[in-house]
Amino acid sequence: MIHVEKLRKTYGDFTAVDDISFEAMPGEVFGLLGPNGAGKTTTIGCITGLLTPTAGHISVLGHDVVSDGVEARRSLGVVPQELALYEDLSATENLLYWGGAQGLRGTEAKRRTQEVLALTGLADRAKEPVKQFSGGMKRRLNFAAGIIHQPKVLVLDEPTVGVDPQSRVRLLELVQEQANAGTCVVYTTHYMEEAETLCNRLAIVDHGRVIAQGTLDELRALLGSRDLLRLEGLFPVDDCREVLHKAEGVEIVTAEPNLLAFSATKATMRIPELFAALTSAGAEIRAVTMKQPSLETLFIKLTGKELRE
Repeated sequence: MIHVEKLRKTYGDFTAVDDISFEAMPGEVFGLLGPNGAGKTTTIGCITGLLTPTAGHISVLGHDVVSDGVEARRSLGVVPQELALYEDLSATENLLYWGGAQGLRGTEAKRRTQEVLALTGLADRAKEPVKQFSGGMKRRLNFAAGIIHQPKVLVLDEPTVGVDPQSRVRLLELVQEQANAGTCVVYTTHYMEEAETLCNRLAIVDHGRVIAQGTLDELRALLGSRDLLRLEGLFPVDDCREVLHKAEGVEIVTAEPNLLAFSATKATMRIPELFAALTSAGAEIRAVTMKQPSLETLFIKLTGKELRE
């Protein structure tokens, strides 16, 4: 498993990761969900030994990643956000190289190369140079390189960025298959639907901090039966705040001259009441979006903004 305790990473005066803690267990997919710049990739860099933590403790299968880094990385597989492939080499040559870096040799290396090529749907392109592959094929080969040595712990950093729908579906299936086989998987993403589909537990991260953590049901419960209303138009901010504060079960998320967002209990039934109150306060409502309880509405409620690309 992976154990992260009070992880902190700073660069001069800038804090990229601030007191992050979580555990990921064998056979589960633990998600780190957050926008670009939230601190996910920095956290992954510290787990994999590419970065040295400023403070805190990380262990992989009981091995400290700083003081016992060689053992910690021995059972660790990594699928980075940036493609770790040699464009002029074939798929087979890339896998033999990365397998060799993990200690695979001879017959075993060739056997595993054939297995992961078949698993990722690339067996018929095994001898072609990677520079001829589509983006989705490269992503699948990147995944194959991360699992060729059958790691007990697998860390994936935004593995589906920029892929076609078919490759995305297959990659998500491959991740789930790894967890089903008992692998401990840590999966970072900024796609809500991926987190909801894959993750047994997850932490929502923003500005380097964990702002919520738990199972999907536990996180959804934080919203209760609240819906999120997002209104665009013209809003006298102070007057709109005043009328919404008086309304029962309403919590303001964002109040700006052109944007008003708030969560409310039984919002669907209360739209006429709430709109009438806002209109009486001088609001001019031009567009309305309502979202039912989900990871996305929880994120907006906690941070006051939509998940950023």
